[in-house]
Amino acid sequence: MAPDSESSLQVFVVSDGTGDTGTSTVRAAMLQFRSPWRLRVFGEVRRPPDAKRVIARAAEAKALVVFSLVERNMVEVLQHEAQKSGVVALDLIGPLIARVAQRLHAEPKHQPGLLHGMSEDYFSRIDAVEFAVNHDDGANVHTLYDADIVLTGVSRTSKTPLCMYLAQRGYKTGNVPLVPRVEPPKELLDLEPHKVFGLLIDAGELMTIRQARLRAIKASPTSEYTNIEAVAEEVESAHLLCRRNGWRIVDVTGRAVEENAARLMEFYELRQGG
Repeated sequence: MAPDSESSLQVFVVSDGTGDTGTSTVRAAMLQFRSPWRLRVFGEVRRPPDAKRVIARAAEAKALVVFSLVERNMVEVLQHEAQKSGVVALDLIGPLIARVAQRLHAEPKHQPGLLHGMSEDYFSRIDAVEFAVNHDDGANVHTLYDADIVLTGVSRTSKTPLCMYLAQRGYKTGNVPLVPRVEPPKELLDLEPHKVFGLLIDAGELMTIRQARLRAIKASPTSEYTNIEAVAEEVESAHLLCRRNGWRIVDVTGRAVEENAARLMEFYELRQGG
């Protein structure tokens, strides 16, 4: 996503579920433009007062609203409020449902939440999220063998955000940090190589990220943690470890979590197929 800016286009995704459908569509569309933009997601919008509040915020922010509501009354309320407030609101899923209903000569359910209902896939995602929480930052390495994907890398390479993102998509994911001059746990080294992905990053960018992190938590700078020579040596050691163990290397430099997650899922599926 582009940097925060008053001149940025703001896009509000409004959904009666998780907002994943609208978010993915908006991101795909915005890749076609170089202009700065910001995204806000409003999920579980299922009552008229909720829709009215979102439109009020959109009017204040001069935001574009993209919605994927399926319940008729909610669609009417949101569209009415948008028109009254001068907000542009785009219906992502309504026209498609109407066309399908016309073709099938059938009345749609107009029931929200079906995509993420209590299906086997839903419970699989819940299990994956629980696994990621329990196997974050080197915890419970003795059960890492149950993971679909294990991420490893030096500090501040987005291991935790990536784990949680992948878990939301049903992949049991754990992560193990690589600490300078500390041997990785045997449980990590004993895993099947195809499960493990090493996250690497440009040393200069890593140093900048670490410095920002220390400022954010108002911590005193530490010499090795943010020293460019020490950071470069740390990154190179991680690189050699990954190659030595046959782990797939994923360069996360300058890429968003969503983009890196998509690459990891692609690599994982390719290895499964191979």
